[in-house]
Amino acid sequence: MKTNASLLTLRIPNELKHNIKLMADQQGISINQLALYALTKEIKEMQTFNQLEKYWIKKDEKAIVEDFGALLSKVKDKNDERELPDWDKL
Repeated sequence: MKTNASLLTLRIPNELKHNIKLMADQQGISINQLALYALTKEIKEMQTFNQLEKYWIKKDEKAIVEDFGALLSKVKDKNDERELPDWDKL
């Protein structure tokens, strides 16, 4: 199965390239696979942060606390219905 791909040339410091190569070797994957994974993961985290920022920027502290309290009450309600495993207890 072929996918559409583009070639991207990056200039990176030699030390970073060395560290990337070491990590890829430790993982048993190519530098390309490691770089693709790391870039994908970081971009997704940045997108998630941006979405959360857009959501929370519109709310004041009181609304945030209320939303968080409502969320916690839902979690607590679900946990009350079953016994928690020892590893999940405070």
